[in-house]
Amino acid sequence: MEFTAKQIAEFIGGRVEGNDNTAVHTFAKIEEGQPGAISFLSNPKYTHYLYETASSIVLVNDDLELEQEVKATLIRVKNAYEAVAKLLQLYESMKPKKTGIDPLAFVSPKATLGKDVYVGPFACIGDGAVIGDGTQIYPHVVIGEGVKMGEKCLIYPNVTIYQGCKIGQNVTIHAGSVIGADGFGFAPNVEGYDKIPQIGIVIIEDNVEIGANTCVDRSTMGATVIHKGVKLDNLIQVAHNCEIGENTVMSAQVGMAGSTKIGSWCMVGGQAGFAGHIHVADKTFVGAQCGVIGDTKGNGEQLIGSPAMDPKVYFKGMAILRRLPDMYKEMSALRKELEELKANK
Repeated sequence: MEFTAKQIAEFIGGRVEGNDNTAVHTFAKIEEGQPGAISFLSNPKYTHYLYETASSIVLVNDDLELEQEVKATLIRVKNAYEAVAKLLQLYESMKPKKTGIDPLAFVSPKATLGKDVYVGPFACIGDGAVIGDGTQIYPHVVIGEGVKMGEKCLIYPNVTIYQGCKIGQNVTIHAGSVIGADGFGFAPNVEGYDKIPQIGIVIIEDNVEIGANTCVDRSTMGATVIHKGVKLDNLIQVAHNCEIGENTVMSAQVGMAGSTKIGSWCMVGGQAGFAGHIHVADKTFVGAQCGVIGDTKGNGEQLIGSPAMDPKVYFKGMAILRRLPDMYKEMSALRKELEELKANK
């Protein structure tokens, strides 16, 4: 299916600079542009590709100043990255959706499936599970007993959702993720450890996306909660009784210990770690490999390093750290000189 520059501009609220009738049928990165493709430019580091790309249309920011002639038709928008996201969502929504239950799938007669649900081969849906309209469940997914899942969810292959968990609407869970496994609860005794039964559940609210091989543990009691709009990357560990606030985003390999509470609109870099039973305030920025071991101060705080600290303090410390070898040599020389002075008294 083709779209003209004029049609695209009307959809995203942009302004065409060039030929209104330029048509495209696919997407391409600006550095790998090809005729009939639409690309976008949002990072200034890629500006030089604008003048050589073969793409037919390029989305650019309103404030971009051209340094030379551009062959492609431009569509100027307030934010090119947001605009291409809207176009990709439209493109994705136009793909045909699978429906029906594959004959190789198992659906318990005690389960309830809504309209236009797809269940792929070797998927298993347990007793009492409820699946909302338009949800797609791919091969080898296991939906446990009593799971409640809303409409238009997308559950990719090999996802396991344990018994009793609750999933909202428009939730995407990528391949290999595990929702509702036991939290890490053990009580030491003289012979080893007694397992503490984890009798709670996981609640995932609407519009959440969870990356591949991410684990969200069920609570000891009550619920581990992922609030609406949260986006989790691959390989993240959310421990029992944790709570992640609305619209918080986390990069890969973040680890959360039990009962950690993360506020709304936080941004967490890759491999950051959180100690248990702490509270991170709304709109906190946590840098990559940051180690957060206590409650944070308040909205808008930025943290980096381990243990986590203000970036200014961290960089001052790093500047001193780089000088430590020279400082050590100076101190050794001073010590030697002092010893010689004492010996010559």
